[in-house]
Amino acid sequence: MTSRKWVQFFMKTLVIGAIITLIIGLAFDVNEYALFIKRGEYIKVALGLFGLLLKGLLYSVYSQMGFFAYLTIHRFGLNFFKSIRLWNIVQSVFIIFALGDLIYLRYIDVAHGKGSILSYLIPSFALLVVGVVVASYKAKATNKDAFVPALFFMTVITIVEWIPALRINQQLEMFYMVTTLLVCNSYQLLTLHKTLKS
Repeated sequence: MTSRKWVQFFMKTLVIGAIITLIIGLAFDVNEYALFIKRGEYIKVALGLFGLLLKGLLYSVYSQMGFFAYLTIHRFGLNFFKSIRLWNIVQSVFIIFALGDLIYLRYIDVAHGKGSILSYLIPSFALLVVGVVVASYKAKATNKDAFVPALFFMTVITIVEWIPALRINQQLEMFYMVTTLLVCNSYQLLTLHKTLKS
């Protein structure tokens, strides 16, 4: 990839992250922004929108760091195991453990092992569904061996990128971040091969 292509790729992902977070923020706080506008408190509106844009840019940077880290990990895994099939088995094991840990560790840490575990299943299940859909598109666009690496990236790497919001444990912040990460990760994964060919 040339430096020009990389800069374009980076900037497009930044813009996508900012726009997604801005849309989600406006959707959740539309009444609050409407009230500010009605009162003529335009500075609060501007500061709120600016804050959302900054969050989106930050989440996008997390996404891009995770993506390029994964490209390095993937290359290392291929070189170490000498077989795409064996490396895919290893990645599949990591996917199972990561999704399981997202359920169990959060249940223990947040709910202290009390109450229903059902609400802690939803994030893992949602990540898995999105991951399978995106990985299926990636496999169709490139080759069938790309499915497991794509699923690994969309689940395991997204969970790692999501850790700052998981630690805070504020539902809205977690939703902002994971949605932006998933969109940015999907964009990068599904367009990288096109960017390299162009």
